[in-house]
Amino acid sequence: MYSLEEIEREIKKCKKCRLWKSRRNPVAGEGNEKARIMFVGEAPGRVEDETGKPFVGKAGQFLNEVLEANEIDRKDVYITNVVKCRPPNNRDPLPDEIAACSPYLEKQIDIIKPEIIATLGRFASSFILSLYGFNSLPMASIHGKIFNVPLHGIKIIILYHPAACIYNPKLKKVFSDDIKKLAELKKNCF
Repeated sequence: MYSLEEIEREIKKCKKCRLWKSRRNPVAGEGNEKARIMFVGEAPGRVEDETGKPFVGKAGQFLNEVLEANEIDRKDVYITNVVKCRPPNNRDPLPDEIAACSPYLEKQIDIIKPEIIATLGRFASSFILSLYGFNSLPMASIHGKIFNVPLHGIKIIILYHPAACIYNPKLKKVFSDDIKKLAELKKNCF
């Protein structure tokens, strides 16, 4: 069985796809190893690439504010991404990059064994839903929805990416309402 530290070491020396060539720092993830809630985003942004930490830029700051407002402490959760290196110019991750990197995420899920996986954005949602046998649909129709995976003891909640709220302020209330659903789910689960 792997440890999170072993996975992080593997990620730091990973050259399975082209993204290692342009990265400053891979971003393995951070948080509570026994987290009951795991957030999964798509890929690191510029600030994350500079620091090696997930969700520390503007999107991360907004996420922190909304979590705090809903009494979800970031130190109690685990936050990571599907792709661990920043795609150049913040472009979308490509299918082969996701395929190369996703085994790290799957190992992280196996180790942490979260009860709730909160996906942040369409790439994370699509990947996590397909991982557990669900079809992905457009974000507008599935955000805030909860998918049960009884075999694994996991509930998946679909969230917009907090960066989308920065680019489209109309989504801020939607995102906040969906985080409220997450907070309710947390209360009902544990």
